[in-house]
Amino acid sequence: MRIFKNTILCLLILLTITSCAVKKYIPEGEFLYRGGKINLHTSEEIKNKAELHDELEDVLYPEPNSKFLGMYPGLHYYYVYNEEKTNFWRKFMYNRMGESPAYFSDVDIDNTEELLQNRLENNGLFYGKIDNEVKIDSSRKTVKIDYDIKVGKPYIIEKFEFEPDSTNPKDLNDKIKEALAETEIKEGEDFNLSNFKKERERIDGYLKDRGYYYFNKDFLLFEADTNQYTNRKLDLFLKLKSETPEKSKYPYVIDSLLVYSGVYNDTVYGVQDTVKIKNVDFIQSKKNPFFKPKRLRPFILLEKGQYYNSQSSRYTSRRLSNIGTYKFVNIQYADSDSIVDSLGNRHLTSVISLSPLPRRRIQFKLEGVTKSNEFTGPRLGAIYTNRNIFKGGEDLKVETNFGYEEQFSKRNKGDRSLNLGLKASLIFPRMIFPANFEKAFRYAIPKTHISAGVDYLNRKKLYSLNSFSTSFGYVWDQNRFVNHNLSLINIDYVKLGHTSDRFNEALEENPFLKRSFEQQFIAGLMYYYTYNELNDKQKRGRLYFQTSLDIAGNGLSLFGKKRDDGTKTFLGLRYAQYVKADFDISYHFDLDRKGKQTLVGHLFAGMGLPYGNSKSLPFVKQYFSGGPYSLRAFRIRGIGPGTYKPDPDAYSYFDQAGDIRLEANLEYRFPIVSILKGAVFADAGNVWLYKKNEALPGGEFSKEFIKELGIGTGFGIRVDVQGFVIRLDLSSPIKQPAQNWKFDYKNPMFNFGIGYPF
Repeated sequence: MRIFKNTILCLLILLTITSCAVKKYIPEGEFLYRGGKINLHTSEEIKNKAELHDELEDVLYPEPNSKFLGMYPGLHYYYVYNEEKTNFWRKFMYNRMGESPAYFSDVDIDNTEELLQNRLENNGLFYGKIDNEVKIDSSRKTVKIDYDIKVGKPYIIEKFEFEPDSTNPKDLNDKIKEALAETEIKEGEDFNLSNFKKERERIDGYLKDRGYYYFNKDFLLFEADTNQYTNRKLDLFLKLKSETPEKSKYPYVIDSLLVYSGVYNDTVYGVQDTVKIKNVDFIQSKKNPFFKPKRLRPFILLEKGQYYNSQSSRYTSRRLSNIGTYKFVNIQYADSDSIVDSLGNRHLTSVISLSPLPRRRIQFKLEGVTKSNEFTGPRLGAIYTNRNIFKGGEDLKVETNFGYEEQFSKRNKGDRSLNLGLKASLIFPRMIFPANFEKAFRYAIPKTHISAGVDYLNRKKLYSLNSFSTSFGYVWDQNRFVNHNLSLINIDYVKLGHTSDRFNEALEENPFLKRSFEQQFIAGLMYYYTYNELNDKQKRGRLYFQTSLDIAGNGLSLFGKKRDDGTKTFLGLRYAQYVKADFDISYHFDLDRKGKQTLVGHLFAGMGLPYGNSKSLPFVKQYFSGGPYSLRAFRIRGIGPGTYKPDPDAYSYFDQAGDIRLEANLEYRFPIVSILKGAVFADAGNVWLYKKNEALPGGEFSKEFIKELGIGTGFGIRVDVQGFVIRLDLSSPIKQPAQNWKFDYKNPMFNFGIGYPF
């Protein structure tokens, strides 16, 4: 552990040493450009002033060199390792860590002011005055530029309407008028060019969903007329450009659909066979067909005789891609302008080409694991995948794993853990259910998940555990933000093997813990709802929310046999009854427009309520706190429940868990240089028992729970390579549950993790 703690310290020292002043490397006559500042002065109230300020800042170029603790590490690496004779290390430091300098000579002030003026006019602020002030710091050889911008009242839209052209088809004019019934451009609002662009895109999508295949947003033109007013008002008109191609003015009907389900390197091999299902022609190898057409047809939303619909085309592409069998999905359309029906419609042929992924794959995994509870060791695994095993997009996956961990702390030295596992899962890209509900799911068809697995865990000094699990359920996307995961059948069977005297003593001292291990059979239902905006980079504020519901034992209680002690069994096994609900929410807010600095807030709340056949939650369903994805200043299971403090000489791994968990985290993430990122964070939380337990004094939840929170703070370093994150965090407690504030800097906790904690 000491080695790991010193790793971050050495890394920071190395960063500091190698990031000395870069002033001596700056060429004669050059100055480092430290960026520009926008000072926006307005005589009138401007809507969305903050957004306008950000838009103006985006114009400033070039971007200043990154700075960390007053130093320029990236710039230093650029200068030091920019040599002709290089080895691997120098190339890596120069290419991956180096950052080319931004000089004042790279700044074109006149061009920048023109761009600023353009952005002002795009927001209805005409005749703005822009002044600049160049601030030179000769001692540091740096330059900053202040842009003072003065603007008056923006232009207001007094009237907005569509001007139809009589030379265009009446149906097209009518469709544009229909689209404008839902316009987001309102009379009385400020002139804003970005809103006009969004409106053109919206109308374009509206028309494309109604057959106008060749229409394009660039055919729409906004014209402003200020001649009628003298008080900064204008009339806004929407027109269709006179040079709009003729074929763009008419709707198209899908005349035929062709699906090539086995295209390799853009080529179809062998003798082809055609199967027609519901007006769709499926063309594939006659000798060895890749995919059953009847299984593929439900994924296609396009229909013969219907108007072309861009949304149906996009959804069809997404649905086919989500099967997981195809590497590429390509939908193309060919027109037949020579064919015009009695309604004036043109016709299209839709051609769908599908390029399969390799059917079989074997992956091997090798991991090194170190935990904050000082268990360390290797993990080995192998995964066999067979895609499209029954030629209906089914995905078979068989996974084996081996793990060995040993604890090297003085108190528990020699504790070992051996884990062996085998799991098989079969995913059907459709809903297996007596009734057909797939037509109700337009965005994505639910997938059916079936899985079964066995595990063997041997904690040398404590116990061995054999477990079996199986599940059956569905998972589907409601839209690009919302996902549902429903397990209708979720069964876990756990059998305790040999136990040591030490473990038996722990069970006898804690009746609640003993009961949690006696509940060997868990059968119930689980549901997860997830709302995720984290991949939407256009938003500065992004929300992640997940809630889950876990209910066990209700169905079995109808068939259970009552024992003498009042509990019930099913097939001779005592089963658990409980209800458990979690809420996990985080909010990511970018402090700058480019998303380099982010403030993340995270909250977690969960509670499990045992009832009926159970006096406590099963051990595997209990909450614990601490570790790299929780309270980083405490070990895994190193805090709680409540104010309970275990005997330092006792093994408390099992005791420090509960039925209730509350947690809050705040983290500031910032760049250091290139792939190296930094973070400062604070964590607070704890776990509690729902009912009082004499073996764990102070563990029950009470109205004083706020005082019983454990709080820690620290900093971390992340290596972020295109989304793959290696995380090193060092933190210390600043408040123990029900104790006064005290910064325990002498006992920092090191955590290693893959990915961000939330």
